[in-house]
Amino acid sequence: MAGLVLKLRPYEQLMINGVVIENGDRRAYLRVKTDGAKILRMKNALTPDEATTPLKRAYFIAQQAASGQLAAPDAVAALKRALAGCAAEMSDGARRDVERSLAEQDYYAAMRRFGDLIRTGGAA
Repeated sequence: MAGLVLKLRPYEQLMINGVVIENGDRRAYLRVKTDGAKILRMKNALTPDEATTPLKRAYFIAQQAASGQLAAPDAVAALKRALAGCAAEMSDGARRDVERSLAEQDYYAAMRRFGDLIRTGGAA
């Protein structure tokens, strides 16, 4: 993640390594220079109460892994179980995309894929 540039809107919140940070009243840019930093934009976060469908539960698990709230081995196991619960809502291509993300421990990519499926109503 070295060199990642975050453009923050006024009062936008993000979580960095488990700490929630809020931007001030002006737009800001941050450059993340450390590899392995766990960053989550709070506008992309689901609360446990919002994880009401199999796809949303899978997204929530990926979110926990991406933000560092769930250790990698636990995340992979939980996401594999969640994938089994989402089978009816996912195409073979979407499932392969998520499985590839898990193999690479790229939880952000898994979140993006689950998010796309949630927005489109599944299958894709």
